[in-house]
Amino acid sequence: MKYLKYFESKKDIDSICNRYGIDDYTVNPDGTVDVDGNVNLYNKGLDEIPLKFGYVSGYFDCGNNKLTSLEGSPREVGGYFDCRYNQLTSLVSAPEEVGDSFHCWGNGLTSLMGAPEQIGGDFDCDNNPNLPKEILDNMDYINKIVKYQNDYNIWRRDGSLDAYRFSDMMKEILEEEK
Repeated sequence: MKYLKYFESKKDIDSICNRYGIDDYTVNPDGTVDVDGNVNLYNKGLDEIPLKFGYVSGYFDCGNNKLTSLEGSPREVGGYFDCRYNQLTSLVSAPEEVGDSFHCWGNGLTSLMGAPEQIGGDFDCDNNPNLPKEILDNMDYINKIVKYQNDYNIWRRDGSLDAYRFSDMMKEILEEEK
């Protein structure tokens, strides 16, 4: 099911919100949708997020679909964000801030580029065997890796891991643990 990303009328947005049980929402002048509450798009057979969300005060669950991109995800989520069991290779367009945990396990992630800079809970990305070996070998430190990855610029433009910068970051993380 394919949806337009930019809508000509509020009526189009109202129809999509109604279809997915999104009740308490505001359409912003830029066409993004803010939701006071939760957005549950779990297991809807989606190949893309049907709206462009701004702020969601509760949780945002788009897990168990066929998403290949997180385009349309909210900029900020007050609760948890769940995009597990899709076909994602990247977290580009993920929220910038998540108030609770971020769940992205069971995808085909090849990098963590685009992961939120602020996560209030855990970052769960198990069962992503295509991540670089350096990441997989250091899963005990995944919350800190995600937190510091942008500061150390560990991802190259092509999405591959810069092993030298990653090593520097891990030295700092391990030193901090002492």
